[in-house]
Amino acid sequence: MTDPERNRLRDLPSVDFVLGHLTKGVPHEMGVDAARRAIDEARALIESGAEVTRDDVARRAREFVDGALNARLQPVINATGVLLHTNLGRAPLGQRQIDAVVAAATSYGTLEYELASGTRGRRGTHIRNLVRALTGAEDAFVVNNNAGATLLVLAGLCGGREVVVSRGELVEIGGEFRIPDIAAAAGVTLREVGTTNRTRLADYERAIRPETAALLKVHPSNYRIVGFTAEASARELARLARARGIPFVHDIGSGLLRPWRDRPWLTGEPPVSETLRNGADVVLFSGDKLLGGPQAGIILGRSKIIDVLARHPLARALRPDKMTLAALEATLTAYAEDEPERLPLWRLAAVSQKELLARAERLCERLTEGASDVEISAEETEAAAGGGSSPARPLPSAAIVVATDEADEFAARLRMGSPPVVARIADDRVLLDLRTVFPEQDDPLVDALRSALAATRR
Repeated sequence: MTDPERNRLRDLPSVDFVLGHLTKGVPHEMGVDAARRAIDEARALIESGAEVTRDDVARRAREFVDGALNARLQPVINATGVLLHTNLGRAPLGQRQIDAVVAAATSYGTLEYELASGTRGRRGTHIRNLVRALTGAEDAFVVNNNAGATLLVLAGLCGGREVVVSRGELVEIGGEFRIPDIAAAAGVTLREVGTTNRTRLADYERAIRPETAALLKVHPSNYRIVGFTAEASARELARLARARGIPFVHDIGSGLLRPWRDRPWLTGEPPVSETLRNGADVVLFSGDKLLGGPQAGIILGRSKIIDVLARHPLARALRPDKMTLAALEATLTAYAEDEPERLPLWRLAAVSQKELLARAERLCERLTEGASDVEISAEETEAAAGGGSSPARPLPSAAIVVATDEADEFAARLRMGSPPVVARIADDRVLLDLRTVFPEQDDPLVDALRSALAATRR
């Protein structure tokens, strides 16, 4: 090491010096960590022959702090037009759901306690009673998510044996989790039948043998196969399973509790009650998709099967906490009272395209007051259900459209603003789709756009 390099190392700032150059209000531990990381990075750069100043170190520490702060869980305005945006938390909760969570979180409650007898009760009894009334299921069990529900059902009913499934239904859900991987973790061998696009009832019939524990049907809720296709219906599979003395498990994924016949974008999504009427012994679905509630996996089915699953060791490992159960109970209560529009998901989905376009036009007028060198307009668009629900079936919507030569940079400025706004880019234009923006967020949205526009003009 040369003398100049040694001198530069000696001149590296102290942690206290760097802390003094951070924005006030930064948590002390976070600031110390950022300062040490910046100093260590500067030391490595100097040893490699680079020149680093004390100001460079302070600037780098601020970048580390900004990165840590932006990585926190924080609210955003979802202007993507994707109702169940997995990366943004899927279904938002409404006030009654939030009130239920707060009540559960801030007091003791009857999570596993029977008031009448004064003895220990079964977790999820409240949910069980609601689900039975709403769907006609014999029994129900709740776990942390639908992947957990699949894992528990396969391990509890089929562990060490085979499950027959169509090749066209070996789905991959978000985060590269695949049905075959979950089956392997459950100790189950999948016996694949048919082809990607065509699987007939006879394929299942030929595959059943003494090692077969169940027939599995997985609804392709995040993709759609069209063209030269064929599949065995749920009713046919239920009859076959019953004739062979094995259970029929139907994973419907999205969890559409109410048919909503007047909403074309839901075409093809199997309602829960209809799935049970078709003869499934076990039905699995998510709580935070088309149900409109918190993240959860709901298992419905015959009482004997649910009892087996409830006693399985995985049941405890996968069980949800009291706050999730409280939010889920409030969600199901909205359906029981025939008021699902109280749930934010259905409130957002119910707004007409005409209303959204008029709202977009009003917001554009506010944004274009005064001179502007950026083109802003209101246009009809197509939103999406998202969250692995209703693929290729868009919802008519409307958006504020910002035409700029720097679409990526403009979208980034919106994301890094306060509040963060997540938009989408199409044809080199930034679209802020109002299908997923709550009306009460209009003023913050306008403020965020004004800030981003002002930075663009500079």
